[in-house]
Amino acid sequence: MRNIELNGRTPDLAEIHRLASVNYGHFTSMQVRDRSVRGLGLHFARLADANEEFFGWRAELDDEHRLRELILRALGDARDASVRVSYVPGADPAGPPDVVVAVSEPASDEPAPPLRVRIDPDFRREWPEHKHSATMSLFRAQRLARSAGYDDALSVGPDRLVREGTVWNVAFFNGDQVIWPQAPMLRGVTMVLLQIALTMRGVPWTMRPVPMSELLDFTAAVAVNSRSVRQEIASIDDLTYSAGDKLAELLGEAYASVPFDTL
Repeated sequence: MRNIELNGRTPDLAEIHRLASVNYGHFTSMQVRDRSVRGLGLHFARLADANEEFFGWRAELDDEHRLRELILRALGDARDASVRVSYVPGADPAGPPDVVVAVSEPASDEPAPPLRVRIDPDFRREWPEHKHSATMSLFRAQRLARSAGYDDALSVGPDRLVREGTVWNVAFFNGDQVIWPQAPMLRGVTMVLLQIALTMRGVPWTMRPVPMSELLDFTAAVAVNSRSVRQEIASIDDLTYSAGDKLAELLGEAYASVPFDTL
């Protein structure tokens, strides 16, 4: 199951060329289940904020309704899917940005194998508060980590504070509470939904600066993004985490309590 539509239709060759040759824009990724999405309002808010930053364009309520229609149109008959919504420069520079909706197979609801992660002090997301198309540094860090025998990379800034993984946020556990790093990084929709769900369930959590030296004190770490909320991190460099399954179970139960929003 794969489909891609530009403004609600299949792009022609000239439009595909434009999309492939201009690397400017922003996006959000979501998992659709039974034509519903967790945190749909947060996804739309992310897109609206980025549209003002990237294009100086403020979306109105009608634009949100149109976006829902574009997603449903691209889904076709599919009820479960992975969906990426991108805003890119339109053919008319004075007009609003174009909307690209890409549909693919849904991510598995089963957790992926635990990650062996490498600290990469050189990897830093450009313009970290937005989810944008300049992703080369992320995938370069991932490639370098894999070539060194790891699965992925974790960003640590020049201030020696933990930031984020290449395409995921990281959650830690110290035996008392869940800890999310506070640093220049992307505030993932899944991370925010988990924080709300943990609060609703009375689970202690905090978001604060995490020095690299504190990695020794944690008992568990989990990678979190739109495709997975409970992928254990088995190790970071030579540090191993033995209680990842407990944190993964805690986050999985919290996420299961998040309601779906109908498209």
